[in-house]
Amino acid sequence: MDHIGIDLGGRESQVCVRNSAGAIIEEARRPTTELGRWLASRAPARVVLETCTEAFRLAGVAQRHGHEVRVVAATLVRALGVGQRGLKNDERDARTLSEASCRIDLPSVHIPTVVSQEVKAMCVSREALVRMRTVLVNRVRSYLRSRIGERLRATPDTLPAKVRRALIDDPEGLPAHLERLLVVLEALRAQIAEADVELKVLARADVRMRRLMTVPGVGPVTAARFVAALDDVGRFPNAASVASYLGLIPGENTTGFRTKRTRLTRAGAPQVRWALGQAAWSLYLHRPRDPMVQWAKQVATRRGAQVANTALARKLAHVLYAMWKHGTTYDPARGARPVAA
Repeated sequence: MDHIGIDLGGRESQVCVRNSAGAIIEEARRPTTELGRWLASRAPARVVLETCTEAFRLAGVAQRHGHEVRVVAATLVRALGVGQRGLKNDERDARTLSEASCRIDLPSVHIPTVVSQEVKAMCVSREALVRMRTVLVNRVRSYLRSRIGERLRATPDTLPAKVRRALIDDPEGLPAHLERLLVVLEALRAQIAEADVELKVLARADVRMRRLMTVPGVGPVTAARFVAALDDVGRFPNAASVASYLGLIPGENTTGFRTKRTRLTRAGAPQVRWALGQAAWSLYLHRPRDPMVQWAKQVATRRGAQVANTALARKLAHVLYAMWKHGTTYDPARGARPVAA
């Protein structure tokens, strides 16, 4: 079997092909957009890529043409020799990847399905709109405080109309630069509303997300983020491995006879942790009789509300995993066990 190392670039990529004996049989610089057709013309081989924006798309194309694909984590490629001794260029990187593949069976990060990639892209686009809205809302509020000396009570949706009413009788009127921000805010409100509808339609059509949304506090955003992050529930042996994958477990610094637990590892996607944290707060505030909330309140009396919310977010990850794996809906009676006194 040949081993193909590819150093991906935005426009052009460097390719290095070695035979099973490790000898280089082909080296070339090819347009990144043509790599799919080039791989389709070759016999099945092992293709090695470093994680980057284009890696998963090309990995899916290579898999469809019968190639074995290894997408190597960026934290590992340096250990393989990429950038060693301060010498790094596309040709050396492609050679290093193909040479390492000849020696060992390189571990690969999970290659998500096309569906999961698209769900994640939808969530990322929506979050980008929300971030833009937050920046503009903060700018408008800041200007108003400097102008009228008080904080205007309004949600992001009602802010434009209230700002216009507040300044309509002002001698200076509504400045053009502020009106531009308000117009963009109104456009963002409409686009975010459309994105929310799109996610709701997607969640209702996906049996996995419908199941997860039976948990109080879990809506379309949390369900979509969770499903896109795990992609294939079968690759996790238990709920603890899911919490570890999402970075919701404490770290450890053990040396000699000293064992020390550290703060959360935060090893997984931060957007998923944020979504689970928001779902946990919603559950904590609005479902006080839920067994999971009662358990979290016991934790809060000992460790504080913030630690309790993190613990509840971790428990939510456990519950969502179990429901997905076993094809069940939420049963409050199985949500938590009392904390021993």
